[in-house]
Amino acid sequence: MVTHDGARLSLRELTVDDVDAVLAIYGSAQATEHLSFSPRSRDEVGRIVARAVASAMDVPRQEYALAVVEKDRGGLIGFARLAMDPHQQSAATIGFALRPDAWGVGYGVESVRLLLRLGFDGLGLHRVWGARSPLNTASARTMTTVGMREEGRIRGHVFVGGQWRDSIVHAILREEWPTQTGTIPRP
Repeated sequence: MVTHDGARLSLRELTVDDVDAVLAIYGSAQATEHLSFSPRSRDEVGRIVARAVASAMDVPRQEYALAVVEKDRGGLIGFARLAMDPHQQSAATIGFALRPDAWGVGYGVESVRLLLRLGFDGLGLHRVWGARSPLNTASARTMTTVGMREEGRIRGHVFVGGQWRDSIVHAILREEWPTQTGTIPRP
């Protein structure tokens, strides 16, 4: 069971009881505007949550699809994902989405820091990367704030809304992480 606490947020395992809270994010046109998919139905979100619950039991675990919750209220306000990258040694991709009413208060930065802490301090990864829509300037600021560097553009990366869209890649390496958190790198 994964639980990571930050100052205001926690990452925790998803449960089947989280479907409606995740639907408030993944079913929202506003929240999914810059994501790699269109708004999801309740059935689709139910399958996403069920897959996340099942993947938590995999050994070795390849995916960490986690709830982002406010510590003081306990409510789910986001979805955070770290998935092992099968094409790179000791690397993973991240993704995150928050309910629109939780935007603009630094929750994205705290969520990504918690994902990076899981990846580097918890799993001993070498590299963590994420991709964003070229128009998602808030995500660009979030990833830059946590120390991720913009590495380039993947042309025609995702098909969403009936058209191909580019993605901008950001990444951070293990040796760059301690300067962001004050943690000591693992040998």
